[in-house]
Amino acid sequence: MKLTDWKELTWQGYLRAGGRMGIRNKTLVVYTVECASHVAREIVRTVNRPDVEVIGFGGCTDNAYAIRLLCSLVTHPNVGAVLAVGLGCEYTRADRLAKAASHAGREAAHLFIQENGGTTLSIKKGVEIVYDMLKKLENTPRASMGFGDLVIGAECGGSDFTSGLAGNVVVGKFYDMLEEMGGTPIFEEIVEAVGLKDILLRRAADEKAREQLACTYEKALAYCKSVHQYSVSPGNFAGGLTTIEEKSMGAFAKSGSKPIRGVLKAAMTPPGKGLWLLDSTPDPHFMQFGITNPNDNEGLMALISCGCHLTILVTGRGNVTGSAAAPVVKVTGNHDTYVKMEEDMDFDAGPVLEGRASPEEMAEALLRYIAGICGGQRTKAEKLGHREFCIPYKYQDKEVIVRQCERSI
Repeated sequence: MKLTDWKELTWQGYLRAGGRMGIRNKTLVVYTVECASHVAREIVRTVNRPDVEVIGFGGCTDNAYAIRLLCSLVTHPNVGAVLAVGLGCEYTRADRLAKAASHAGREAAHLFIQENGGTTLSIKKGVEIVYDMLKKLENTPRASMGFGDLVIGAECGGSDFTSGLAGNVVVGKFYDMLEEMGGTPIFEEIVEAVGLKDILLRRAADEKAREQLACTYEKALAYCKSVHQYSVSPGNFAGGLTTIEEKSMGAFAKSGSKPIRGVLKAAMTPPGKGLWLLDSTPDPHFMQFGITNPNDNEGLMALISCGCHLTILVTGRGNVTGSAAAPVVKVTGNHDTYVKMEEDMDFDAGPVLEGRASPEEMAEALLRYIAGICGGQRTKAEKLGHREFCIPYKYQDKEVIVRQCERSI
């Protein structure tokens, strides 16, 4: 098919208040402190439906970053209903979270375990609330949706030598196609651009974007130095990578070739269409860096918090993860990995290395696969019931994308 034909392809999305559309119609049961996690999980387990998922934040003390992420998730275009579950004495208030969801036009409710008589009564009430929500969601309006309406995030994890030669390359070609169709691709992992500053800045769409990219790069480099660790692991070395620069070149390939419009923070909706970089690295704060827990699930949740309808995870060595709120499409450039982990891996980009297909041909095949997912087909992780998530304590400035960077940080 020609790109113009793909651009005309549509499916039925779920229409939300304000005009946004989702590719799923999920009900989220959200706990606001670890003390409430058991009750929330038991509500979801009892209802036992794939469109009802649990998500939450385990911390008890105040953290604006986590609250922003939760607010963005309960108003995500793939979410139609929210039940917020709190213990009752934590900083992150379940009632306020439900209120944010309600203001965004979602079915919303909350309960506090302390006020509801404890575990058993809270589970019973929560199940009743969820069943009532599911009944109401049957009347969710539908609307025509296409690639130009999509926000898609990408990151890589468990990389090997095939990631930079095939997996990320195919995703980069797909991203170019998505951008040309009017969609919004977002790529993450600025800490996997170490050594590529000049290459990164050459991709800036304008001077403002160039300044944002430069400051974001310097901050990420300073962060890596401060924690004495770069984004490279023993598994990467075993997979044939040798240096962080080599891994960075492969990781950056997933961004494609289009101009980078600017930098987003977690829980920020892109201000316009086109390609964006998501900065999930903690900002400096009172001479200290925020606490973070870098892993694939944290990165995926940060992308989803920006409104990504689905995410792509490129992995040469293989991965089993899914995610709450949005589907995860797992791509590998290693055919052996795909064969060994076919139950979990969605897309095999290995034919590029074997000379059986060009990156452009595989990108179109990925486009076809993703069109099916948007139309209602389930990813491997969705079929297996994977619903992983990670929302850590972290400090990131909400209002300012780029500060006056101190190069000596």
